[in-house]
Amino acid sequence: MLTSKQRAYLRALANSIDTILMVGKGGLSEQIFKSADEAVTARELIKGKVLESCEMSVREVAEAIADEIKADVVQVIGTKFVLYRKNEDEPIIVLPRSRK
Repeated sequence: MLTSKQRAYLRALANSIDTILMVGKGGLSEQIFKSADEAVTARELIKGKVLESCEMSVREVAEAIADEIKADVVQVIGTKFVLYRKNEDEPIIVLPRSRK
């Protein structure tokens, strides 16, 4: 679970990355889940877009993909969403520490 500080940090990082995952008329399929899983494993942070032809809302798509690939939804804004999952083997992004 991400803290608000970590979420804000990831949102700032996501501003500069390109959208690499598109969900359209076909909706969610095994290929979308596989692509998302591979991308988030390689990059840790990915940005996706839901096209108008998709019957699901952006929030529904983001949460469904996150649940399937065990990632966190960082942000949903407009037609875009950002997902994060730490790569345990080779971490790329160092999150700010959470207070405990």
